[in-house]
Amino acid sequence: MFSSMTSNWPLLFFTQKRAFCRSMDQKKGTIEGAEMKRIRVTLTSRNVKHLEKVCTDLVAGAKRKDIKVRGPVRMPTKNLSITTRKTPCGQGSKTWEHYEMHISKRVVDFHCPSDMVRQVTKITIEPDVDVEVQL
Repeated sequence: MFSSMTSNWPLLFFTQKRAFCRSMDQKKGTIEGAEMKRIRVTLTSRNVKHLEKVCTDLVAGAKRKDIKVRGPVRMPTKNLSITTRKTPCGQGSKTWEHYEMHISKRVVDFHCPSDMVRQVTKITIEPDVDVEVQL
């Protein structure tokens, strides 16, 4: 009798584990029928403080909804510079003016159904932060 129980042991273990995992997924609130997609949100701004605030709000909202999040990934800062003469006519001392603009970018990836992203992105976004969503 004992030998028959030990031969079925791996089968019983894996079926119980699969049932346990299924029940854990239902407790988390994951949607079985919906297709999981990778949604990429790209945030761009010249003001780093506003950009970081929007990123933290976005990630915190996604974690509250139990959505798988990757990021924010900090992309390299784009430094634009223009050097021009101060005088409009070209006469006088040769003095130059230097202008610079720094553009920061963050990328956040979500792995969830597309309708869940609408719930996450209902946050207040600063006016100087540009948002681009790719499905």
